[in-house]
Amino acid sequence: MRTWLWTLLLVVVAVCVAVVLRQHPGNVLLMISPWRVEMSLTMALLSLVALFVALYVVLRLLGWLLAIPDHMRAWSGRRAQARDQELVEQGWIGLFEGRYAQAEKGFVKLHRQTRSVTRRVLAALSAARAAHQMGEYARRDQMLEAAQAGAGADTQLQETVAAVTADLLLAQGQAQKALDALAPLQDGGARHVHTLRLLLRAEKALDHHDRVFALTRSLTRRHAIDKAEALQLTDQSGAARLRAGTADGSWRDVWKELKSDERLLPNIALAAAAALDEAGEGSEAGRVLEAAIGDKFNPTLVLVYAHCQADQVPRRLARAETWLQQRPVDAGLLMALGLLCLNGQLWGQAERYLQRSLSRRDDPQCHALLGRLYDRLNRPQDAMRHWRLATEARVVLPVLAADTVLPPAETQADPDPYHAESAYDLPAVAPRTMPAEPESLPVPPAVDYVIEPNAREHLERARPADELPAAVPPRSAINVEDFFDSAPIPAAAFEVPATQAGEDGAKPSGASPGHHSYHPHSEKKG
Repeated sequence: MRTWLWTLLLVVVAVCVAVVLRQHPGNVLLMISPWRVEMSLTMALLSLVALFVALYVVLRLLGWLLAIPDHMRAWSGRRAQARDQELVEQGWIGLFEGRYAQAEKGFVKLHRQTRSVTRRVLAALSAARAAHQMGEYARRDQMLEAAQAGAGADTQLQETVAAVTADLLLAQGQAQKALDALAPLQDGGARHVHTLRLLLRAEKALDHHDRVFALTRSLTRRHAIDKAEALQLTDQSGAARLRAGTADGSWRDVWKELKSDERLLPNIALAAAAALDEAGEGSEAGRVLEAAIGDKFNPTLVLVYAHCQADQVPRRLARAETWLQQRPVDAGLLMALGLLCLNGQLWGQAERYLQRSLSRRDDPQCHALLGRLYDRLNRPQDAMRHWRLATEARVVLPVLAADTVLPPAETQADPDPYHAESAYDLPAVAPRTMPAEPESLPVPPAVDYVIEPNAREHLERARPADELPAAVPPRSAINVEDFFDSAPIPAAAFEVPATQAGEDGAKPSGASPGHHSYHPHSEKKG
């Protein structure tokens, strides 16, 4: 549309000029010695316009020829930028897809060939992240060093390299190195939320509770941290600061620095109550716990609240009973009331509260408290019963299988009792654990033991007269169960030292001279 307007405007101007020139004829005389040029006014104007156009075209052509090197450099730069952009896209696609080797290869190639300082640093950082994901920490450190060297004096690039380095080191678990990498940014980079978060992770891993507390407060003011996480970190770090200051008394300064809502957090309240109890300020410790429990009911705080001196029992018991009106079926609160009554030697009330707690929840600690109560009341049977229940609830006891009656043993092939006593005096063997299903085990074949017929005669001739054994009692007078079990253990083997076999002079057939082996008989099934 604009082109048509300009064309129309030029046509109008040309028509106007032609009309004016036609109404005002005239001549133009140019005298250039020795020449004299005379032309009409219209011809002169047309000649000027043609000269201007020719001069303009010549100058534009000359300028284009002179700008060819710049155009070539710009074209080459655009081509290189497009190539770098393609490598960046392929590398990050591989990084997001988990193809870290391919991504690292692309980023390393980009780092080597790019002519942009910024892209070189970013390529080195990206290659370091890909190597970190593969566990190649040596290559990762090399690329981080290359990125640090490429950043030079650029503040923005230095902050980027420090943040990426700290993030990778924290993921590896090297909190101290990450903190060292972030050291240059703690002053100038404190305004950056990501830097604060990295510092918080490093300080938390190193248990620097003072720094964790301060950083959590800073992030909370900026609304840069989840509220639940901030409360948890504040609670843990604040309690650790209070416990650390208990030895030198500096916990009071820490307590004064805490805000009113921070003093109501459970761990902080517990630590402050413990410090106050150690300082002999039991009443103040009770008030601290009461405020925390009133803000948010916590069974642990209630149980700690119940551990107090006898002079604190009436006040704490009255306050705990007001909580019981709001939570009449809370087993933990009932147990805490029972503990308070125990501390105050209110045996009847303690028994009622503890029994009510057990009716709501079977708790080993409540059983232990009842055992202690009945022990004080000289009721040993009840005390032992509750102590046993407390132990069974606390310790994982094994599940014992039901007793089963073993089948009778096969005794037809057993040796004579005399020979069993003399030649088969077996050593004591540790009891074995019976398998759950003996039928599934292979049954050994029955073994018929043959005693050497002349063994007794050899034995009597070998021993002196004063060492000969007494008369052998009749077989019916010997209880065979004294020598054999009622049921054999499958696949059990016992060895008798060679010295014993040599002294007795009897051995089973097939046994080696060095030792004797006893194989139990197989069971008869069915």
